[in-house]
Amino acid sequence: MELSDKKRNYIFWGLQLFGWSFLNLLAVFVPKNISWQLTLYSVVIGIFIGVFSTSLLRYYLKRNIKFESFGGRELIKIVVSILLASLLFGLLNVFFGFIYVHFGPALTDAELQLYRSYDNFWIQVINSLFMIGSWVVTYLVIKLLLKLNQDRIERLELNTTLKQAQLNTLKGQINPHFMFNSLNNIRGLMLEDVEKSREMLTKLSEILRYSLTKNNINDIPVREELEVVDNYIDLSKIQFEDRLEFVKNVDADTLDLRIPPMVIQLLIENAAKHGIANLKNGGRIVLTITREGDNLLIEVRNTGKLKIEKGSTQLGLKNIKQRLKLLYADKASFDLQEVSEEVVANIIIPMS
Repeated sequence: MELSDKKRNYIFWGLQLFGWSFLNLLAVFVPKNISWQLTLYSVVIGIFIGVFSTSLLRYYLKRNIKFESFGGRELIKIVVSILLASLLFGLLNVFFGFIYVHFGPALTDAELQLYRSYDNFWIQVINSLFMIGSWVVTYLVIKLLLKLNQDRIERLELNTTLKQAQLNTLKGQINPHFMFNSLNNIRGLMLEDVEKSREMLTKLSEILRYSLTKNNINDIPVREELEVVDNYIDLSKIQFEDRLEFVKNVDADTLDLRIPPMVIQLLIENAAKHGIANLKNGGRIVLTITREGDNLLIEVRNTGKLKIEKGSTQLGLKNIKQRLKLLYADKASFDLQEVSEEVVANIIIPMS
C-alpha cells in the first residue's frame, strides 16, 4: 500500500519523538546520583535538540538531495549536512548545559563531574557525529524502502493497466464477426417468415448488447454465457438449417460459476464456421460443462477434421489463450485436437 504524504509526516514525527525519547531516557538513567530536576531537564532538552536538529536536516535533505539520480554530488551534500547538523547538535548541548549550570539548582559533585564532559564542545561534536550519522543512515534506509515500495506499486499498477488494456483489446477482437452474415440471412428470411425474422433480429440485438455491455467485465456467470450461445445457435440454424445439430450437457452446479465472457461462444462459433460449414451433410456440436474439484471443465466437440485453412490467422483461438493467460496466468489451460473424426476443444479454468 502506498503511503500519502500526510501519513508519511505522521510516521516521521512519531518515530522522531519515540526515538529521541528512548535514547535520552536511556542516557540519563545510566549515571548515578543525579537529581530528578537534572534528569527531567536533560530528557526534555535532549529530545528537543535531537528533534530540532534532525528535522532541519530532513528539511535540507528533502529539498536538496535527488534520490532518483543519486551520485557523488549528493553524497558530498549529505556528508556536509551531517557535519553542520553535528555542529548544531553539539552547540545546543553546550548552550543548554551552560544555562542549567548557571541558572539552575546547585550541582552535586557527581553532576559537576558529568557536566565537565558535556562542557567540552569537541566531545559533544564527536558524540553528535555518531548520533546524527546513525540518524541519517536510518533515514536513508527508510527512504530507500519507501521508494522501493512505491516503485513496486507503480509497476503493479502499470502491469494491471496494461493487462486491462490488452483484455479490452482482445474482447473487442473477439466480438462476433458473424453479424453481417446473420443480417443477410435474416433479410432472406423476411421473404418467408416475417415473425421468425423479427425474433432472429431480437436475438442478434441481444448478442450485440451482450458483447458491448460485457466489454469491461472480466468474468460472468456461465448461465449468461449460455444465453448468448443459444442465441448464436438459433441464428446459425437460419443458414445451416437441419445440417446443424447442437447438444448441450451442462451440470446444474456450474451455472453460477464465473468465466471470461464470450469464450464459450467463440468456441461454438469456431466449431460452426470451421467444422460444420465445411461438411456437405453438416454435423453435430456438443457442449459439455462440468466441475472437477477446483476446476471448471469446458469441452466443445464438433464433427470434422482439424485443419488450418490457408490464410487463416487463428486470431480467435490465440485470443482465448491470451485472455486465459492474462486472467489466470498458468492456472488455466486451452487445447485443441482431433479425436476420432471430431475436433475437440478443452478449456480448464480454476475456480479458486
